[in-house]
Amino acid sequence: MGLWDRITSQFIEIIEHLDDHHDTLVWRFPVRAQEIKNGAKLVVREGQAAVFVNEGRMADVFGPGTHTLDTQNLPILATLKGWKYGFNSPFKAEVYFVKTTLVTGLKWGTRNPIMLRDPEFGPMRLRAFGMFNLRVIDPAALLKELSGTDGLFQVDEIESYLKRNMVSRFSQALGSSQIPALDLASNYEVVSQRVAPMLAQDFVDVGIEITQFVVENISLPPEVEKVLDQRTGMGIVGNVQQYAAYQMANSIPDAAKTPNSMAGAGLGMAAGFQMANQLAGSWGGSPVHAPPAAAPPPVGPAPASSPAGDMVARLQKLDALRSAGVLSDQEYASKRQEILAEI
Repeated sequence: MGLWDRITSQFIEIIEHLDDHHDTLVWRFPVRAQEIKNGAKLVVREGQAAVFVNEGRMADVFGPGTHTLDTQNLPILATLKGWKYGFNSPFKAEVYFVKTTLVTGLKWGTRNPIMLRDPEFGPMRLRAFGMFNLRVIDPAALLKELSGTDGLFQVDEIESYLKRNMVSRFSQALGSSQIPALDLASNYEVVSQRVAPMLAQDFVDVGIEITQFVVENISLPPEVEKVLDQRTGMGIVGNVQQYAAYQMANSIPDAAKTPNSMAGAGLGMAAGFQMANQLAGSWGGSPVHAPPAAAPPPVGPAPASSPAGDMVARLQKLDALRSAGVLSDQEYASKRQEILAEI
């Protein structure tokens, strides 16, 4: 490098930042060994702020516009450098460009389920996720508290810090709202409005404003969703008795698939007696009861019963079992023949 190149490369006449990436919050102008020329132009575009730092100490902050760097525009830096009567020579200082426009579409979510006490279901776990937007409202505070001397400070460097605070505040707001789990879907906006002022207080000291906090979804654990689905099915069926019959009807095919299964036989008999009772009720007859599990032997002589009446009752039960689908046509014919053979 020639002498003239070295001399001209040492003076910076225009300071500006053109490459404005969406995720970049702070970008340091590459002064390095160069010096800023007295009377140089500082160009700050809309959505930017420029912060001068002298030997680690915060100095002047500039908003949008074109500024001429002299003692009038750099009062704090002039004081730090001891420019009592102005200056004519180049100077060194760090210049940081801070993004002040909205950063949108950032995601937040619960890494682990939130433990809450629901007024209807009791203790339960919830997961949630959503989005948020942020804006830098105090560039000097952001540099002082978060970015420091980082030459390229991006959103992902503080996302974990922001999300932890958001999940904590969200859990606090959700717990204090006492909104039942079944009503959360219609109250996302209510929860969001509770969280917003808490976040505003949390991040004001670091120069960040959360302009929007949105709850997109609050979900229940799979086991709770399964119970709710069953409860919904009960509501559709109508009452507990019908729900029990509905459950029994659904379980009969599965039990019947197992050959010689006692469960299948028991379910079949239960369904048969239930169907027999329904038929007896519709015909005006007496209900049919299932036989007891084990009957003790009679102490005294058994009362005499009518063989004809007993046979008719047995045939009625047999017809009911066939109607319920418990007995096949072949089994029904065989059993009926055995009863009639007793005549």
